[in-house]
Formats: sequence, C-alpha cells, structure tokens
Amino acid sequence: MRSALYITAALLATLVTGNVLASDDCVDPVADWQPREVLRQQVAQYGWTVQRIKVDDGCYEVRGLDRWGNKFEAKFAPASLSIRTLEIDFRPDGDASEYLQGSQLTQ
Repeated sequence: MRSALYITAALLATLVTGNVLASDDCVDPVADWQPREVLRQQVAQYGWTVQRIKVDDGCYEVRGLDRWGNKFEAKFAPASLSIRTLEIDFRPDGDASEYLQGSQLTQ
C-alpha cells in the first residue's frame, strides 16, 4: 500500500513539474529578431490596426483591432514573426464565422 502511494506521489510530482517547465516564452536570440516595423507591416496585411507592440516574455506582443473592429492580442516569435498565440475578443454583434472566412490566417 505504501509503495502505491509513493508511486502515485512521484507520478503526480513529475506531471506538475512538467507543466511548470513548459513555457510560452520565446527564446530567440536578440541578434536574430526582426524589427518591429516589419511586424507592423505584416500585421497590416492581415487587415489589423496596431495599437501597441511590446516585448513580453521574449515575444512580441501586439494589441489592436482587426478589420471588423474586434480587439485582439497576439504573440509573435521575434525572429520568424510567426504567431504563437492569438486571442480575439469578438464584439457582441460579431460572428466568428465571418472572421474565419475572411482571414488570411486560415489559408
């Protein structure tokens, strides 16, 4: 009975530690980063209006409005400028399906 308890505790500790070690941080060397202006131009091609670009956890964080007026927050890898996370706060009168149909992100 005690060995089962120890095994369960060890397994639980391993799972918890694995989740803590997993991170959303970007680890690109600063020397490889693209300029913010290049990111601003890329985001403009999506039809987004940038309100702010800042560095958060080693990633570029962009906040603004999409072409339908929905607020968004996106994190980009600073070297490749690929999207790592995207959060969209849809307007109450908005429809997510129109967003996906007109988005270049799904292509």
